[in-house]
Amino acid sequence: MRYFFHIGYSGTHYKGWQRHPYGVGVQQVIEECLKKVLKQPVAIVGCGRTDAGVHASQFFFHLDVAQPWEFDMLFRLNKVLPSDIAVFDIKPVEGLPHARFDASKRSYDYFIHTYKDPFLHDVSALYPVRNLNLEAMQAATALLPLYTDYRNLCLTPAEHDSTICHVTEARWLMDQQGDRLRFQITSNRFLSRMIRIIVGQLLQTGTGALSLPEFESYLALEKAPKHLSPAYPQGLYLSKVTYPFLDIPPRPAFSPATDAGWQTI
Repeated sequence: MRYFFHIGYSGTHYKGWQRHPYGVGVQQVIEECLKKVLKQPVAIVGCGRTDAGVHASQFFFHLDVAQPWEFDMLFRLNKVLPSDIAVFDIKPVEGLPHARFDASKRSYDYFIHTYKDPFLHDVSALYPVRNLNLEAMQAATALLPLYTDYRNLCLTPAEHDSTICHVTEARWLMDQQGDRLRFQITSNRFLSRMIRIIVGQLLQTGTGALSLPEFESYLALEKAPKHLSPAYPQGLYLSKVTYPFLDIPPRPAFSPATDAGWQTI
């Protein structure tokens, strides 16, 4: 019997989703809590990986069990999980769909605040920049769906079997006060540090340190960036994962990943 678990987590205190020998990952915490509830060791498979400090307002993993449980798993598991990891739904699925390989689309949000705020430092990235050229940033962003090979915007391209990604949407939004930014991107897959690298490059176009033609030359594989400086991890959220057989709206109250109060640039 296979179940899909719909969860969310704050990544502030974790070394990412996956298990690590050098720190605690979200996967390890959930497996240990499931072991307590089910009274046996378990292994779960997540829909992807997130870096240390990165959040997920929507994430899925699958779990196989020999027999269905006869108790309220949602209640029991949430009771033993720490407060920064939450289970929203548990769905039995037909056959053996894979949480990672059967995902057809993933969306991420990246949040930026331009002023120091003690209540945002764990959930948004501070970039105290003024007079960003938002028009240049949006023009560069509009180029992303036009290209498919993202090897120049990946930290470790040699570690991937393919560097082809089909980006279907990318845009910037701004809050009503004009001092917080939000980058959204959707693709069938992403490479290591790809989104944080893209955000870093787009911010450089906004400051004038990187021209639009130079940014496009990276996408066209005409030249590679001299330096890859990924944006800070705490601004990044995996915010939507879609399957052909499962499409659940994310829980917007869990994170700032909501359209309320945000306007397209």
